[in-house]
Amino acid sequence: MNVTWLDLADDTPFGLDNLPYGAFSVAGAPARRIGVPVGDRVLDLTAAAAETAAAFAPLLTAGVLNPLLAAGPGTWRDVRESVREWLTEPRYADRLRPHLVPLTEVTTHLAFEVADYVDFYSSEHHALNAGKIFRPDTTELPPNWKHLPIGYHGRAGTVVASGTPVVRPHGQRKPRAAEAPSFGPSQRLDIEAEVGFVVGVPSAAGTGVSTADFADHVFGVCLVNDWSARDIQAWEYQPLGPFLGKSFATSVSPWIVPLAALEHARVDGPPQDPEPFEYLRTAGKQGLDLTLEIRLNGHLVSSPPFASQYWTAPQQLAHMTVNGASLRTGDLFASGTVTGPEREQRGSFLELSWGGREPFELPGGETRSFLEDGDEVVISATAPGPGGTRIGMGEVRGTVVPG
Repeated sequence: MNVTWLDLADDTPFGLDNLPYGAFSVAGAPARRIGVPVGDRVLDLTAAAAETAAAFAPLLTAGVLNPLLAAGPGTWRDVRESVREWLTEPRYADRLRPHLVPLTEVTTHLAFEVADYVDFYSSEHHALNAGKIFRPDTTELPPNWKHLPIGYHGRAGTVVASGTPVVRPHGQRKPRAAEAPSFGPSQRLDIEAEVGFVVGVPSAAGTGVSTADFADHVFGVCLVNDWSARDIQAWEYQPLGPFLGKSFATSVSPWIVPLAALEHARVDGPPQDPEPFEYLRTAGKQGLDLTLEIRLNGHLVSSPPFASQYWTAPQQLAHMTVNGASLRTGDLFASGTVTGPEREQRGSFLELSWGGREPFELPGGETRSFLEDGDEVVISATAPGPGGTRIGMGEVRGTVVPG
């Protein structure tokens, strides 16, 4: 860990090896600023860049990260190196201390304006579990599953900041035993613990982005809760896939961790058989060893491992552009539900309760199959850092309120 003039705990998840980015405001000053959490404080990066007359200061005045995202890897590197210098060189201490705000005093916001949102279905364990729950007579994956990363386009306008209440959605539902559909609030409201990737540099229409060019376009990583109304989804999804059962809310964590902070978290992806088409092939360590934690009303209910994802983020990016679809600054694509091989590693309540047939127990004797009004879900994650440290990904939270 770098020596700093700040008083940082050795085990802080927001040390100098992390330095994620987000948007925040403080009471009495509603204008949104760009910030970097460091220990238990946030460096007002908008003010710090102006104070030091940094060349990139104009990129930090919009209240969202998009201008910085669009500037590309060279600028991303310059900003990161500058922040590390500011926080390690004592000559900056007196100038920057006034721009450090306690984390407890900030309100975080959606860090970037979302251009497009794509969600994938890339955990083999999740796909197998879902198949067994919905089709108990089969144990097979869909025939295309190991040939391409399956995904769908979501609704960018309902991607919301962590902490935004989630209103229970209404829609059509038809349980298997019912003779006809009915309309009303979802009775099977669920979560999906996911990892999101934020695009910075756009691509030209008509050209694909190779797996090798992933880091030239993708800025960083966040956490995603893809809230899902399973009963609405089950009735509507044939033949065009998810729609109203997904589009009511997708929550995103406030801090975007740059790819540069995750070098020590890189791992090989799982073996892929059959060998993918050439445009999906990768070299080197393309997976990420992130450990997620899902808490319901403060109680840990699952710890999904992201390293077990079958399809990696570079493969997802290559697939979503191979037809010539262009990238835009602010595009968000998510991994799909992160689920491991063990029961305590399942990334959705659908799996934890096995479709509602096996409710799981909470401390105090309560049980859950799906979400009830008033329930709060918090998803957090960490990753390996240098020297045995842990990089904090922050958390994404949301509370269910009645429709």
